[in-house]
Amino acid sequence: MLTVYTIPASLYCAKLRILLRHKNLKWREVAPPGGYGSDEYKQVIASGNLPALVDGDIVLADSEAIAEYLNEKHPDPAMLPAALGDRAKVRERSRFHDTRLEPAVRKLFPHIAADNRDEDVAKQQSMEISGRLNQLGKYLAAPGIGKSDGLTLGDCGFPITFTWLDGLTPLLGLDIDWPPSIGAYRREIDTIPAVADELSSYRPIIEEYLSSP
Repeated sequence: MLTVYTIPASLYCAKLRILLRHKNLKWREVAPPGGYGSDEYKQVIASGNLPALVDGDIVLADSEAIAEYLNEKHPDPAMLPAALGDRAKVRERSRFHDTRLEPAVRKLFPHIAADNRDEDVAKQQSMEISGRLNQLGKYLAAPGIGKSDGLTLGDCGFPITFTWLDGLTPLLGLDIDWPPSIGAYRREIDTIPAVADELSSYRPIIEEYLSSP
């Protein structure tokens, strides 16, 4: 059985679980020994990153590396299209999430606590996130974006980040512009069983995290 190092609220751990669910894999989740980023955990995972995977002699950190590995080892159902160009577009979409959209949302995390809230930060990040969503909307509306008949590696992060935005918007007074193409995309991927199951278990974790002092 696969071993995955996780912490409950981690966005990237939730992203990985969508893949694990979609592949119908069995795994056990363990907390990083000594806590996230601890010296003890770095004895197991040198970078200290989460999530991390142990599969026999294979030890991997970084959700993208883990996803690529698992998709190659367990090719059914395929989560990359058959055509070379389409595979590249799926990878591009996944990188957009990890390097453009998610970091813009993550900048809000230090301001979740009531004492740290800042209207200027909320306004600035509303503009940045809206800009990223509009970029994504144009990307999704364009032809040849690496679509397939089912969930791809490029889709797994977005439902989690979108759900964080759902919770952060009323809490911090964000003003987010959601392009229509993203609304259609959300409706499509949120009904995929692996996504729906993960969101069902993960939403309460987000709600608890956002409501904690």
